[in-house]
Amino acid sequence: MTKYGVVLFHTTSAVMRAEKLLAKRGYPVKLIPTPRQFSSDCGIALQFAWADSEAVKSALGDAKLEFDAIHLLDG
Repeated sequence: MTKYGVVLFHTTSAVMRAEKLLAKRGYPVKLIPTPRQFSSDCGIALQFAWADSEAVKSALGDAKLEFDAIHLLDG
């Protein structure tokens, strides 16, 4: 079973830039509504395969894209 993570952002523009960046680097990502168990300033989160969590965090950091948090998505 694939585990997924979500990246939370402060703004919609940041999540859109992150989606474009990560997709260009070959990571399968998907925009989803921010899960209720996580609070966020933005109503959209970025879902990714949890196995890629360190690479996703590194790619966002390298691109200087600010994000709120990265969480493992339960269920």
